[in-house]
Amino acid sequence: MSDTATRLTLRIDLANGVRLGPGKVGLLSGIAEHGSIRAAGAAMGMSYRRAWLLADEINRMFKEPSIFTRHGGKSGGGAGLTPFGENLLACCQRMEAEARRALSKDIHWLESMIDADFIAQGATTKAAADD
Repeated sequence: MSDTATRLTLRIDLANGVRLGPGKVGLLSGIAEHGSIRAAGAAMGMSYRRAWLLADEINRMFKEPSIFTRHGGKSGGGAGLTPFGENLLACCQRMEAEARRALSKDIHWLESMIDADFIAQGATTKAAADD
């Protein structure tokens, strides 16, 4: 088995075509932690432009905005989560935790069945690598 832990990611495709997944949830979490869209994006290895566009999309996805921004000045700029954004982040974290709990036995079984000699490399399959 590899030295990285097995991860379970959750992505929700809502009926109107909106997607809520690990990138958006991670950005919300990063903004809550760092108080900045730029810093949250950088922590995720994301450009400022990409982080800003994702934050804008998150704000337009629901009836209420999730992220607020403060312009610079004496106190400096920054960003944070609105009360709705805090609830959205908490909801997503709860759903992820519940999914991990509900699927823990199946994930453990999958982990026990991993071929330790197989190393995933893009679309390369073990059979093709052995040829």
